[in-house]
Amino acid sequence: MLVLAASLGLALTPFAYAAEAAAAPAAAVAQAGNPFFKLSPLPFHYPQFDLIKDEHFAPAYAEGMAQQLKEIEAIANNAKPATFDNTVVAMERSGQLLTRVSTTFSNLQGANTNAQLDAIDTEMSPKLAAHNDAIYLNPKLYARVKSLYERRAKLGLDAESKHLLERYHTDFVRAGARLSAADKEKLKVLNGELATLQTAFQQNVLKEINASALVVDSRAELAGMSEAAIDAAAAAAKARSLDGKFAVALTNTTGQAALSVLTNPATRKRMMDLSLARGSHGGDFDNRANVLKIARLRADKAALLGYPNYAAYSLEDQTAKSTSAVNTLLAELAKPAVSNARKEAADLQAVADAEKAGLQIGAADWSYYTDKVRAQRFSFDGNQLKPYFELNNVLEKGVFFAAGKLYGLSFKERKDLPVYHPDVKVYDVFDADGKQLAIFLADMYARPSKQGGAWMNEYVSQSALMGTKSVVANHLNIPKPPVGEPTLLTVDEVKTAFHEFGHALHGMFSNVKYPRFSGTSVPRDFVEYPSQVNEMWMVQPEVLANYARHYKTGEAMPKELLEKVAASKKFNQGFATTEYLASSLVDQRWHQLTAAQMPADVLAFEAAALKDAGVAYAPVPPRYRTTYFSHTFSGGYAAGYYAYLWSEKLDADTVEWFKENGGLQRKNGDWFRKTLLSRGGTADALELFRNFRGRDARIEPLLERRGLSGK
Repeated sequence: MLVLAASLGLALTPFAYAAEAAAAPAAAVAQAGNPFFKLSPLPFHYPQFDLIKDEHFAPAYAEGMAQQLKEIEAIANNAKPATFDNTVVAMERSGQLLTRVSTTFSNLQGANTNAQLDAIDTEMSPKLAAHNDAIYLNPKLYARVKSLYERRAKLGLDAESKHLLERYHTDFVRAGARLSAADKEKLKVLNGELATLQTAFQQNVLKEINASALVVDSRAELAGMSEAAIDAAAAAAKARSLDGKFAVALTNTTGQAALSVLTNPATRKRMMDLSLARGSHGGDFDNRANVLKIARLRADKAALLGYPNYAAYSLEDQTAKSTSAVNTLLAELAKPAVSNARKEAADLQAVADAEKAGLQIGAADWSYYTDKVRAQRFSFDGNQLKPYFELNNVLEKGVFFAAGKLYGLSFKERKDLPVYHPDVKVYDVFDADGKQLAIFLADMYARPSKQGGAWMNEYVSQSALMGTKSVVANHLNIPKPPVGEPTLLTVDEVKTAFHEFGHALHGMFSNVKYPRFSGTSVPRDFVEYPSQVNEMWMVQPEVLANYARHYKTGEAMPKELLEKVAASKKFNQGFATTEYLASSLVDQRWHQLTAAQMPADVLAFEAAALKDAGVAYAPVPPRYRTTYFSHTFSGGYAAGYYAYLWSEKLDADTVEWFKENGGLQRKNGDWFRKTLLSRGGTADALELFRNFRGRDARIEPLLERRGLSGK
C-alpha cells in the first residue's frame, strides 16, 4: 500500500518545497528552537528527528498556513497580468514551511503516534481542510489560472509545464472553484466535517487494535504456536494486568496470522469473531456512525459538485474514468473467483473430514487447513520457508540486490542520522554513476504506536525546481521476535517488502521539474502498478539464491523447495481474489450511493452489497470490513480500493515484457526507469505505460496469474 505524504489523510495543496519564505521577525523569535522554521541542515534536508518535539507541530502548522495564505494572496492580487511564472510557478514555490511540518507530522502520526499527536491530528484536520478551501476556492486565483488555461496553446510551454497548467486547472475545478459563493460555503462546511470524521475513524481503528486481543486462560488453547510466541502472549497479558493469562494482539486485516497455526478450532473461531466484530460492537471504538456520516457527506459533496455520486467524482480523475468501467472489471472477476474459492473450500473440507475434525470449514479455519492442503499437494508448508527468510537478508541481499542488478543502485547503512524510533534503519542510496540518489528509511516492525498495514511515504520529494532529492521511507508491520531471536518472514511479508520498495523506487527515481508531479504523484489506480512489478524479483532465481539462506546454517533454499513454491503459485488464488474483490465491491457500493439512498444499518448494507455482487461467501469474508476499512474511510482510497487489481493488469503485462526481454538486466531496468519510473505525473498515466510497453495492456496475463483464465 502507498501512503502519500499528505497530512491527516487530506490532499494537501501541492505547493511544496518552495524557496524559503521569510518569517516575520517576531515569529522567528517566538519560534526559536522549533526545527520546522528552518530547512533541515542534514543531508537532503532529512528531518531532525532528535530535535522535533510534539509541541513543535501546532505552532509550525499555524505559521505555515499563515505564510502560505499570504503568498497565495500576493499571487491572486498581483496587479500584473497572469503569466505561467507569476501564477503557476509561484504557487509551486509557496508553502514550504507547511509542507515541511505536514509531511513530517503525517508520517510520524502513522508510524509512531501518541495521545498528543492524536489530539493535534484531531485539531488540525478541519483547519487544513479550511486552508485548502481558502486556496482552491479563491476566485481571483482561479481567474488567473483559468485565463492561462484558456491561452495555454499560445504560451510556448514545454510539455511538462503545459501539463502542470492543465493539472492545476483540473484541481481547481474539482475543488469547487466554479461554484457559486453560497455553494462554496456549503462545500467548506462539508470538507471540514469530513476531515474531522475521517480522522476519528482512523483513530478508532488503531485504538481498538491496541485495546483488543484474543485472551485465553491456558497455554493449551494456543497449541500450534511456538513456545516463544506463547511466552510473548503471556508477557502481553501481564502488560495488560492479566497475570496468568495469554493475550494475542490482532492486526488490521480480517485474517490473523495466528489462524494458520492454532490447532484448537474454538480458539480460532474466537479470534476470527473478534476480528470481524471490530468497529461494530458498541463502545468507544464503534465506527458505524462515522461510516454513515462520512458516506453521506461524500455523497453530498459529489452532488454539490455536479456528480451523481462520490465514486463518479473520484473515478473521473483516475485512469478508470467511470464507475461502469470499474463495475465491469469487478463483476467479470467475481463469479470465477468465488467458484475457485468454493473448489478450494472443498479441498480443505476433505482434509478436515479425513482428520475427523468434526467441523464445517469457516473463515476461522481457512488459513489452518490451507497449509495442510498445501503440504499434501506440494509437500511443503509456509513454516518450511520461514528459516530462509531472515529480515536483514531479505532487505539487503534480496530487495537491495535486485535493485542493484536491475538499476545499478547501491546502498550503505548509516547510523549518524537521527531516527524517530530505535527500530528504524537508514541507508544512503547511490546511483549507477556513484552519485547519491536518495536517503531510504526502513521501518519494519509492528508496534502499538503504528498504524496497520504497509506503506511508503516521503519526507522530501524530488524536484529540479526546488533542487531537492528524495528522502523516502518504507513501513511494514512484522511482529518483532523476542530478544535474541531472528526475525523470520512469511512469504507474504517478503512479497510486501519487495512491493513497498517498488513504491520507494518510484519516488527515488523521480526526475521531474515541478513538485506537483514528483514520484508517486499519479492516479491512485496507477500508483500500485510499479510496486506490483517489483514483486516479481522476489522469486527470480538469481535474487532468491542471494537472500533465501537458512538463518542458522547459511545454506541456500533447496532447489526442490523452490520448485514446490513455484508450482503452488496459483494455489489459494480463489480465496485471495475473493477477499480482495469483496472489499473492493463494498467500497464501490458505499460510494455509488446518493445521500437519499443511505442505509440505516451499516452491517446489513454490507451483507446485501456482498450478496448482490455474488461474493457473499462466509468462509471468505472481505479482507477489510466496512467498520475497519481504513483505506476507504480514512485513507486516500475512497472509491479506489479496486486500484490494486486495476494496476495488476498493467503489472502482469509488464512482467511478460520483462520475461520476453531477458528479465533481470540493466537494459530492461534502465528502459523502465527512463520511460515510466522517472516520469512521475508529468503525462497521462496510460500514455506513460504505452511509451514503455509499446501498446495498451492486455488482460490475459492477469487472468492467467489469478487462475481465472480456465487454463
